[in-house]
Amino acid sequence: MPRVTFLTTGLALGGAEMQVVLLATSLKHQGWKPEVISMIPPVALTEPLAAESIPVFDLGMRRGVPDPRGLFRLRRLLRQSRPHVLHCHMVHANLLGRVARALAPVPVVISTAHSIQEGGRWRDLAYRLTDPLCDLLTQVSQAGAKRYCAENISAEPKTVWLPNGVDLARFQPDGEDRERTRGELEWRDRFLWIAVGNLREPKDYPNMLAAFAAVVKKRPEARLAIAGAGPLAASLERQAASLGLPGAVRFLGQRTDIPRLLSGADAYVLSSAWEGTPMALLEAAACSLPLVATAVGGNTDVIEEGHNGRMVPPHNPARLAEAMLAVMDMPAERRAAMGAAARAKAEKNYGHRAIVAKWDNIYRQLLSVKASESRQSGGGGFLPSRLRP
Repeated sequence: MPRVTFLTTGLALGGAEMQVVLLATSLKHQGWKPEVISMIPPVALTEPLAAESIPVFDLGMRRGVPDPRGLFRLRRLLRQSRPHVLHCHMVHANLLGRVARALAPVPVVISTAHSIQEGGRWRDLAYRLTDPLCDLLTQVSQAGAKRYCAENISAEPKTVWLPNGVDLARFQPDGEDRERTRGELEWRDRFLWIAVGNLREPKDYPNMLAAFAAVVKKRPEARLAIAGAGPLAASLERQAASLGLPGAVRFLGQRTDIPRLLSGADAYVLSSAWEGTPMALLEAAACSLPLVATAVGGNTDVIEEGHNGRMVPPHNPARLAEAMLAVMDMPAERRAAMGAAARAKAEKNYGHRAIVAKWDNIYRQLLSVKASESRQSGGGGFLPSRLRP
């Protein structure tokens, strides 16, 4: 049975981490033996991995604190499990996995970047210098893949776009969930916007709140629910208060019932300054919500202007408010058609079963190439014979 190790910066309720769990649990049913290694101690998502008997390890590192001991812990784990594929997610794990390959050889090393911008120029330089140590770099957005090639962050022949996948069975409209959610929020007769995501700088919630203040002035029945936690929570609550929005905006904190919350909404809004392809946007599309988002990163892959949503420039609350009002002013039938188009786009391009099948094919193709190279050089390696062409 071929073995795949997923190395991730952390395990928390973030889109990238959820994608790792979705891949690991799905690939186990495709004949792979997965394990997950987190650089820092996990704070979430261990339950679905345990339910599938997928081992989870952590390197005992601390966020923001370089610790070379993590590299040697990773080397030990890789020498123990001897994976055929090391699939790394997010910048810190991508760089650590590449360096570890020099200490514990792995046939195939893949890096997945989850944002068009994973840091400043020093991180770009680190990617560039370690590029020879990985076999493939994937970006979750087309814009990200183009940027990495154009700026020579990764060699073009081995840089590809492969988006995140969404569980279409879990995320879909549900009438009962809609009524229950709106009842709990006491907003049954209001137009409910929803936003989902960590309260951090990339999501640019100050932009969203400024835009929503303009929306409420023209449409007092508008309401906004924000699901997520993060270091900006207190400052965002202060901003909402200063804009006179406490009765119209509700900060829901970290939630695990996102499908139910999305079913309760009338439309989805995303105000990001930069992005990869956000899982929450795909989940909202799968729940048949009209989408309003900034034209950054993979948002432009998901939204077709005027068809399944509206796109606006980043850092522009006036334009964001204008797009939100345009959606609210549509006839209900037009909004429903826009939501149905969002669901159709998710089914066509982002269903997790199709994405997992693509990963399975990529792994096996790369292993086949490595097996052929090993035979030609006379090396035995430790690839399973059934993967050899």
